[in-house]
Amino acid sequence: MNKQQYTDLINQLTDREIMFHLLLTQLILIVISTILGFFLFDDLSAFLHIFGWHDVNIWKVGGCIGLGVVILDLVLMKLLPPSYYDDGSLNERLFQSKPIWQIAAIAAMVAISEEILFRGVIQTHFGLIISSLIFAVIHYRYLFNLFLFANIMALSFLVGYIYLVTGNLLVTIFMHFVIDFLLGLVIRFSKKKSPRIQEGMNHE
Repeated sequence: MNKQQYTDLINQLTDREIMFHLLLTQLILIVISTILGFFLFDDLSAFLHIFGWHDVNIWKVGGCIGLGVVILDLVLMKLLPPSYYDDGSLNERLFQSKPIWQIAAIAAMVAISEEILFRGVIQTHFGLIISSLIFAVIHYRYLFNLFLFANIMALSFLVGYIYLVTGNLLVTIFMHFVIDFLLGLVIRFSKKKSPRIQEGMNHE
């Protein structure tokens, strides 16, 4: 499948179908995490040990670096041609018509499921490089855009490094949430509307 075919496929899906596929994907990630975790961790307490609930780094490191990533992204969006951030309109379809609470729920769901699998399970047992490469490749739509793929690869290594340094999965979960939530808000309140959304507005 090439980029145009992928974009056409996304445009053929309804918003409800896109949300269904997102929920299904996150459920699959949780199931994979559960199966791998059952074999890779000695017991439940070993898994729970990677969650440090009273660690101030959750807010200080996860929050600040997450905010920094978003600010850098916004600067690059201003400086670079729009084509550099073209992901086939999936992010626009996900966030532009959603209320803030749904954007927060989506960001939280994705952050939790992806971080548990890629950092909590895979990186804990197979290392930073393998987990970061798998994380980047699993975001299939970015493979069509060299800049976005390099972007997601760099972000994957950054998040993995933060987990390596802090040893606390909650730090990267919160960091991931901050990035997705704030960028979701940027898309939600952007003046630019995707063709499907604009068409719906024109018929109101």
